[in-house]
Amino acid sequence: QVQLVESGGGLVQPGGSLRLSCKAPGRIFRINDMGWYRQSPGRERELVASMDRDDKTTYGDFVKGRFTITRDNIKNTASLQMNNLKPEDTAVYYCNAEGMLTARGALDAWGQGTRITVSS
Repeated sequence: QVQLVESGGGLVQPGGSLRLSCKAPGRIFRINDMGWYRQSPGRERELVASMDRDDKTTYGDFVKGRFTITRDNIKNTASLQMNNLKPEDTAVYYCNAEGMLTARGALDAWGQGTRITVSS
């Protein structure tokens, strides 16, 4: 099973910024979509942001221009720059990669999760 490696996260005050990074192993055949989801207690996991290989982005409605996702298709990495963070952004954030692990095998990999707490 493929494990994505995440970094970033932590405690930040309301209005602050954080940057999350994610790296997938180099032995993956093809990553189509790479992005971030989040989950807070009592709520289902929801999409934060994703980007396909053509740089088309999708953001959750709650983002409202505050977050920016970028990715490097050569290095199999993705980053999420989060600005103007709010207390309601407090959650565990998970990196996700979908595509093909091999020429015949599908890929749906997740990171271990990184916690973000927005509080004064």
